[in-house]
Amino acid sequence: MLTHMVAFRLTDPNDAAEAIERLRSMRGRIPTLLDVRAGSNVNTTDAAADVLLITEHDDEAGLAAYAEHPVHLELLAWLRPRLSDRVVVDSLDLG
Repeated sequence: MLTHMVAFRLTDPNDAAEAIERLRSMRGRIPTLLDVRAGSNVNTTDAAADVLLITEHDDEAGLAAYAEHPVHLELLAWLRPRLSDRVVVDSLDLG
């Protein structure tokens, strides 16, 4: 199992609710996306991101297929202009 985690900082934190809705809407629409969770951050310190995305895939090939899937690319077209920063962690041993 590969867990893909992305913490997003948005240029406008008011976009968080729509971002979460759009992230969650990928559920069931991408064959190699086994699970998707997204939520807002309640931590308001300067170090905090606005949104966290967690997806699960069988393996690295599944993650790569997800990354190139049209549903994901459509989401990125909306999200990228709204990002000020992001951090990505892909883990095969998250227990």
